[in-house]
Amino acid sequence: MKWRNRRSSRNIEDRRKAGTVRKSGKPGGIVVLLVVLGSMYFGVDPQIALSLLDAGSSGAATQQTPRYQPSQQENELARFVSVVLADTEDTWNSLFRQSGGRYQEPKLVLFTDSVRSACGNASAAMGPFYCPADKKVYIDLGFYEQLKKRHQAPGDFAQAYVIAHEVGHHVQNLLGISTKVHQAQQKMSKAQGNQLSVRLELQADCFAGLWAHHTEKAKSILEQGDIEEALNAASAIGDDRLQKQARGYAKPESFTHGTSQQRVKWFKTGLTQGNLKSCDTFQQKGL
Repeated sequence: MKWRNRRSSRNIEDRRKAGTVRKSGKPGGIVVLLVVLGSMYFGVDPQIALSLLDAGSSGAATQQTPRYQPSQQENELARFVSVVLADTEDTWNSLFRQSGGRYQEPKLVLFTDSVRSACGNASAAMGPFYCPADKKVYIDLGFYEQLKKRHQAPGDFAQAYVIAHEVGHHVQNLLGISTKVHQAQQKMSKAQGNQLSVRLELQADCFAGLWAHHTEKAKSILEQGDIEEALNAASAIGDDRLQKQARGYAKPESFTHGTSQQRVKWFKTGLTQGNLKSCDTFQQKGL
């Protein structure tokens, strides 16, 4: 991916050097929920994740961790993230203007190990996430090493896809889609709510493809193999694949993000179609 010597975003909030604080006592309910959801997403047994969380909370005193010293490679990756975020800003500012709206750019928070957001405290083990309460995307850059080694999805365009997906959730928040989905889920069974969650996630994948479409059209960023990297990343984090890796079988009724095939399909839809209407996963009978 051609990213050097291009505009960086001014919406980066670097908390990597702030250090992290761990307090005594049991973790709050939202932390437990986030850990369980994050562990399921990345194929980790939730019971293992919770036991580690419980062990880490047993100390009697508040402890300040050593200050983080990023390496040159990590700082280079931070610059890359900033350029990709700038590309998403250019894309969505343009698309919102075309529809008569105004795009509200999100902040992207770089953190190490754990972070406090308006959605609660979160661990790096959760992977990247978007918090609608503060309109910020959060990412520990160490996730990209996990993406490469654990999920066999290397490459800078795979990394860019992850950012574009989370920004896609921000777009859903601005458009009121996320709120409608969450309100509808309150009146449904868990299985039905999961189906809506899948549609929400697949739309964010489609929005990521839409970003790639417009950024390539405007800036010619693609190099040989880039699209394959993104498709491989989308496939690597499908619910069916993650569940099979974690426990040897998949339970479709528990899917919250979509299968590998579905994630690849909807990224490609946004990439090839390049318009918001094509990303309406909620009107599709079959995904």
